[in-house]
Amino acid sequence: MSARPALSSILIKTIAVCSATLGVLVTPVAAPAQTVPADFAERVDSLLERSFEADGPGAMVVVTKDGEVIYRGARGMADVEGETPIRAETVFRYASITKQFAAATMLKLAEQGRVSLDDPLSKYLPDFPAPGSDVTLAQLLNHTSGIKSYTNIPGWMTEENTSRAYTTAELIAEFADQPADFEAGTAYSYNNSAYVLVGAVIEAVTGKPWYEAMVDEVTGAMGIPTITAFMDEASIANMATGYTRGEDEKVTLAQKIHASVPGAAGALRGTADDLIRWTEALHAGDVLKAGSLKAMTTPTALPQGKVENYGYGLGLNPLRGRSAIGHSGDIFGFATDVMHLPEERVSVAMLANSDTTSAPVSGLVARIAALAIGDPFEEFTKVETDLASLEAYFGEYAIGENDRRKFYARDGKLYTLRSGNSESEVFAAQGNRFFYGPGSLTWFEFGAEDDGRPVMRMHQNGAKEAELATYAGPIEPVVAVTVPRTTLASYAGTYATQYGKAVFTLGESDDLLLTFAGQPTTALIALDTDRFTAEGVDVTIIFAPVEGSMTMTLMQGGVTLEAERQAD
Repeated sequence: MSARPALSSILIKTIAVCSATLGVLVTPVAAPAQTVPADFAERVDSLLERSFEADGPGAMVVVTKDGEVIYRGARGMADVEGETPIRAETVFRYASITKQFAAATMLKLAEQGRVSLDDPLSKYLPDFPAPGSDVTLAQLLNHTSGIKSYTNIPGWMTEENTSRAYTTAELIAEFADQPADFEAGTAYSYNNSAYVLVGAVIEAVTGKPWYEAMVDEVTGAMGIPTITAFMDEASIANMATGYTRGEDEKVTLAQKIHASVPGAAGALRGTADDLIRWTEALHAGDVLKAGSLKAMTTPTALPQGKVENYGYGLGLNPLRGRSAIGHSGDIFGFATDVMHLPEERVSVAMLANSDTTSAPVSGLVARIAALAIGDPFEEFTKVETDLASLEAYFGEYAIGENDRRKFYARDGKLYTLRSGNSESEVFAAQGNRFFYGPGSLTWFEFGAEDDGRPVMRMHQNGAKEAELATYAGPIEPVVAVTVPRTTLASYAGTYATQYGKAVFTLGESDDLLLTFAGQPTTALIALDTDRFTAEGVDVTIIFAPVEGSMTMTLMQGGVTLEAERQAD
């Protein structure tokens, strides 16, 4: 149930440089009218063939230009076991693309005078506790409420919880008493609880389930019959089966999730064609009044002049210097994305029936959209390189005053590591260029300043304008110390943080191991008797005794987590 930025966990594996994240808001450049390349269909076909196996889970893609379909194609199986191919009529879970439908329904109610976006939540849900009761409807819509997202509650997203049905009130009870992440309106944090509450307000106002109200208020008369909540997917003849892949790459059925769990945050299903019809109608002004559509597609202003590229249920992420509006989605068994380029009148929708695609669906949609406007992203092919020939480039690079990126080799592989993040493997391409694999748009190349110092030019998410990082010196080696096993044993145990449980155990080689929130176990490196880091991760962990117990402080990327060890 993610947004266009696929939000990552805070620890130990954080946002890599190749992640699809919200970029800094830019003013789109005026672009001349573009003609769709003559080989557009062939190039999209080729992209799908490289990204999806013919006999495995796949994807459906629909592209429009000026309201006309210019591409409709699929690759892979809607039902792997039954060998049923994906077709135009195949129905997928939309996941977090649902949020724009819920937002549009709320805005329609506002147009009718039945709600005001400045109303507090308590007006419609009087039993919701403070401080969340004072959150406005607008703050729910733009993810600035600070209410805890239930999908971030440690240990909550298990099949035991996700496979059963909830009433709206029962689901709200799962997170209502959680402490707020921040004061409402002071920060942005993508939030599924907020949209469950959006659905609850819609239900309180209309007296109907939120998805029925959506049909009645915004989609019912638009000729898009497949879009509704996926409670009935077992009875839908064309419903795709959702899959996942394990560490052995074996395709298996995805974790079960009842549609009441994502609710208005991610429970819609439909075809790619109906998603495109919705997208075209929404941005043509056929769904909402001009003022409502503008509010839906206006970036969120935060204190100190900060701006988030998110409106109401829609992400605002420039593509190749042009305005681009859309949303991605991730839910068990499915990955989705839809993008609209208003100046070029191009829309792209991709729906996949796997939550572990070989290349991120959002990146594939961006590539297809760029192809459609005749401004494709760079494509790279891995070449073998002598790592010794790159030693002059190894080191730390300064990005502004306080940020650094390391470039180095280890065990025959190349990596970059940005301050506060985890390392990302990179691959050499032709012409002194490097990229992060076929699933990423990000790439970089090296140049030199006038004084001969190397410069790293990073093209984040394929941006034409490079982020410059200047060589700041060699990488300081990590000097590990030996810590007695008895001391390490005194740190072992479970520490509950707001992002999940941190479990420390002793390894066979007298080292301390960390397993955080179900992620792979990581061996820690001792910097002192009470201070540790991890290979390939810019993180510091400090232990301190307190009243017969132990506290753990973890610092990474400007975030500090503190927790006391739980009793056995």
